[in-house]
Amino acid sequence: MNARKAAALGEGQTLRDHLVATAERLLARHGAANLTVRAIAREAQVADGVLYNHFADKEELLALALHAHVRTVQQSLPPLPTRAGHGDLEANLRAYVTYGVRLHLAILPAFAGLMAQPAVLARFAALDNPVGQGRGLRAELAAYLGAEQALGRLSLEAHPGAAATMIVGACHELILPHLFTGNSAADIEIPSGFVDQLVATCLHGITHAPRQEP
Repeated sequence: MNARKAAALGEGQTLRDHLVATAERLLARHGAANLTVRAIAREAQVADGVLYNHFADKEELLALALHAHVRTVQQSLPPLPTRAGHGDLEANLRAYVTYGVRLHLAILPAFAGLMAQPAVLARFAALDNPVGQGRGLRAELAAYLGAEQALGRLSLEAHPGAAATMIVGACHELILPHLFTGNSAADIEIPSGFVDQLVATCLHGITHAPRQEP
């Protein structure tokens, strides 16, 4: 290893880890649409061909960088309320929605930039999910709601999986259309009351209460 390369590495960091960290940094900073091997190598202060000594191809490196990016964002967010029966149910659900909005605002730009590279997304999907204790946000929320249902804090007629899909899907819908039209995540404004309205709709539904017979 030459002096320049040694200076680029963090303490105790392997060259493979350094390359993943560099690609993650570029992914978070500039997105994935035009991220090239040359750009990663230049930022990492190594020759272009070095990347292929540590990864099967560019797709493997980008998948690992995307995974690291999602994990970094996830670790920066407050922990989710996963213990059923603790705290106010509505407040807990509000925490999940807030978490989902913040998570997707941070990670969806990178995913949107990779829509034309399905091989990278397939490699990413084969890795363990860095969100929700390895299950992903939707599955984590569904499990939490199922546990609350078992304790009697949710109606037995409720469907935890459908509710989780609705909430996570709403977070996607709030953000992705803007990204596909060329806007940046920084330009996306979260509508006032979005979190409270989504939680209220999830908990109380959209139908009138049954009319009481006189």
